[in-house]
Amino acid sequence: FWMTVTPIVEVCYPGAVMYYFWTFYRQPFGATLCITGLLVGKWITIVFAWYWWANFPANFMMPATMVASALLLDATLLLTRTWIITAIIGVWAFAMVFGPTNYALFGYSHQPVVVDGQLLS
Repeated sequence: FWMTVTPIVEVCYPGAVMYYFWTFYRQPFGATLCITGLLVGKWITIVFAWYWWANFPANFMMPATMVASALLLDATLLLTRTWIITAIIGVWAFAMVFGPTNYALFGYSHQPVVVDGQLLS
């Protein structure tokens, strides 16, 4: 359920920050600012809680990136300047871009590997 639940849950925070920046300042970069802040918080948690405290290897931990999705959401608001179109088209695009942008991070695990004569996937 990771590919379907994560974009649905994580679009709520950028939506709230986008509302604030668009209503009070007319600046369409709220989603990118919010997602970048969340990504920095994820990396702080990974470094201190997993790598430093639990001594878990850092190459096994990669948070999903949503920066491209947030840029697309902000671009939709910038080009349309309406909440309705952004809610319909931008949020759909936000969710659809999540998989292809994270495939580069997790694509290596989709390749078959032979370990000790056993084929692993």
